[in-house]
Amino acid sequence: MSALRIRLVRITLLTLGVSAVLATPVAAQTAADQLPSQLEQVGVDEHPNATLPRDLTFVDETGRTVRLGDYFDGSRPLILTLNYYECPMLCGLQLNGLAEGLKQVDWTIGDEFDVVTVSINPLETPALARQKRQNYLSYYGRSGAGSAWHFLTGREGDIRRLADAVGFHYAYDAKQKQYAHPAVLFVCTPDGRVARYLYGIEYPAKNLRLALLEASEGKIGGAIDRIVLYCYHYDPASHRYAPVAMNIMRVGGGATVLLLGTALGLFWVRDSRRKRGGAPIKR
Repeated sequence: MSALRIRLVRITLLTLGVSAVLATPVAAQTAADQLPSQLEQVGVDEHPNATLPRDLTFVDETGRTVRLGDYFDGSRPLILTLNYYECPMLCGLQLNGLAEGLKQVDWTIGDEFDVVTVSINPLETPALARQKRQNYLSYYGRSGAGSAWHFLTGREGDIRRLADAVGFHYAYDAKQKQYAHPAVLFVCTPDGRVARYLYGIEYPAKNLRLALLEASEGKIGGAIDRIVLYCYHYDPASHRYAPVAMNIMRVGGGATVLLLGTALGLFWVRDSRRKRGGAPIKR
C-alpha cells in the first residue's frame, strides 16, 4: 500500500470515529483490509490540469443560484474544498487547518485569491452553509474576505460531476450516517483548471503560498515570490514543496555575480572620476 493510500485510509476512518486504531502504518493497512465494500474506493485520483465543469449550478449561502464558472474570473487563483457542514470530525479539522494556514499567509482572500467550499451532502441547506461561513470568516478575521469565501450546497448530480472532475471519491455509510471522504484541497488556476492537490488537515503557510503562486502563474506576488517559487518544486511523494538545491545555487550564484558586478561598477566610476579630475596643482 502506498504512503498516499495509507494516509487516505487514516483520514477515511477518522470520519467514522475510529482513528484511535491508526497509530501505525500496519494498523492502517489492517484497517484498510477491513473497510466495508462501499468504502474501498474512497480516495483521490489526481487529475492535474483538469478543467472544472463551469456549467455546474449550486446555491450559495444567501440562497442564490450560482454557476461554478462565476468564481473563475481569469485574474485570481481559487482554493476549492469538498466537505459537508454537519460532518462530525474531519471537515471541521480540515477547514480549521485551512483557516489557520491562511491566517499565516500575508495575501488575503478576495484580494489575491478566492476560496469555495462545496457540500457533498445534497440534503444540506443554504442556512447551514451560511452559519459555517460566518464561523470561518469570524475566525479568519480579515475584512473583505466575506465576498470571496463561498459556502455552497447543490444537487447530487452536480456535486458528483464536480467530484469526478477533480478525482475526489467519497461514499455514504448508512450505518454510521456519515460520509467517508479524504481531506484534500484543490488549488485551481484563474481559468478553472486543477493546478495542485494539497492533502491533510494542516496546511503550512509556505505550501499554501507556493501553490497559489504556482496556480496564478506568477500573476500574484512580487519578484521575490517568483524567485522563491523557482527555488522550490512540488514533491509528489510527500505532497509538499521541497527546495531544489541546484536552483538555489543558481540564484545564489546570480546574486553573487550581481553584487560583485555592482561593486566593480562603483569602483570603476570612482576611479574614472578621480582620473578626470587630474592631479592636484603643486604650489
